[in-house]
Amino acid sequence: MNTYVTGTTIRQLREQRKLTQSELAKEIGVSSKTISKWETARGLPDITLLQPLSQALGISVIELMNGQQIANRNRSANLLRGKFHVCPLCGNVIHCSGNTLVSCCGITLPPLEAEEPGDDHAVTVETAEDEHFLTVHHPMTKTHYISFIAFVTDDRVQLVKLYPEGNAQTRLQLRGKGCLYYYCNRHGLFQMKR
Repeated sequence: MNTYVTGTTIRQLREQRKLTQSELAKEIGVSSKTISKWETARGLPDITLLQPLSQALGISVIELMNGQQIANRNRSANLLRGKFHVCPLCGNVIHCSGNTLVSCCGITLPPLEAEEPGDDHAVTVETAEDEHFLTVHHPMTKTHYISFIAFVTDDRVQLVKLYPEGNAQTRLQLRGKGCLYYYCNRHGLFQMKR
């Protein structure tokens, strides 16, 4: 893996986009001589130019730094393999259908590891017409609460965001086999298979 952008990478990506050196230079606000220097390894792009350069070449900065375009070969994802990420600063909840690098509020978020709930995080499920009424028996104070409840099947994610001093309950359609997830801001992610 390259640790920085190489001239060969820039040239190959530029040619794939059918851009001349002049066209690429104009798009990112440098001279065509600068592009030529980069491609012949007589210079390297300044770090401030990586974002505009990657946009002009139609790839991410990570792909540009790596020297390889990342192609999505997964034609039929299974959402049950997905991961949840929660930002400790803003509370943002992100579900990804596979391994990925997630960042929020300037920090990298590791995927949450789910565990089986104990008595202190028990859930009751009551059937109500074509939906299910879920209640997590848990305090909902400003400092200790359930942040979200989600039901994930192989083809859909139902997620309800909860807030402190509210109720730790919601209605969801629990159709098919899947996993029920809920997240305690102190104790982490819990999972129940259905």
